[in-house]
Amino acid sequence: QVQLLESGGGLAQEGGSLELSCVASGSVYAMNAMSWYRQGPGQQRELVAAINPNGRTNYANSVRGRFTISRDNARNTTYLQMRALKTEDTAVYYCQAEVAPRMGPILDYWGQGTQVTVSL
Repeated sequence: QVQLLESGGGLAQEGGSLELSCVASGSVYAMNAMSWYRQGPGQQRELVAAINPNGRTNYANSVRGRFTISRDNARNTTYLQMRALKTEDTAVYYCQAEVAPRMGPILDYWGQGTQVTVSL
């Protein structure tokens, strides 16, 4: 029984910063790969950033250099630090993680999403 919960979304000005958090709760033994996706208005869901258990990261070209994904394994948490925000970053951001529960199979889990709105 694992759940992911995103937080930190909200309204930011263009050029501003925002930090998203995603906490895994429940019977978590270990977190494998963790990712952030987003879906803008009229857009398909896209991968924003990913981080593996060893800290290796991958970013979409549109956010590379502006966004930073990190993780805190002790807290079963991943973060997405966003800076130099653009209006194009407006989207619902989703946390995705591969989780190894203390009991049961390794599965992918998704959060409910958090809205990020960037305005002029």
